[in-house]
Amino acid sequence: MKDVVNSIKIMEVRGAPLIGGTAAYGIVLAVQENPDPEFIKKTAKQLIQSRPTAINLKWAVDRMTKKLSGINSDQILDIALKEAKEICEEDVKFCKNIGINGLKIIEEIFNKKKSTVNILTHCNAGWLATINWGTATSPIYH
Repeated sequence: MKDVVNSIKIMEVRGAPLIGGTAAYGIVLAVQENPDPEFIKKTAKQLIQSRPTAINLKWAVDRMTKKLSGINSDQILDIALKEAKEICEEDVKFCKNIGINGLKIIEEIFNKKKSTVNILTHCNAGWLATINWGTATSPIYH
């Protein structure tokens, strides 16, 4: 679990979706280490402090801790794994939809202009900084 905190802190893990997914599985590792609610709470705090400005990180950690709150210890690992997997699967869908919907907009603009469409991207993450599907829109029209 300490490796997860460190990898987020020193930016070996980058990109909002990937940070959130990594943090979710960080909670899973914490549950494996010690399913005690106080330990999970302490771990959650350490994860959030590893990059306090990372919104997806806090969101994923909060979602995981809320889901695990009050869970019987013999069920907690299965529930944690399922929730972390769901967080990652949802993010894949979100990222894919950014690309699909963005492409439709670009195609509409291109079809109206019949010329170059200039696109400025900000914090545009490829698949290495997300979870299996980047937020980039492809193909880009010129």
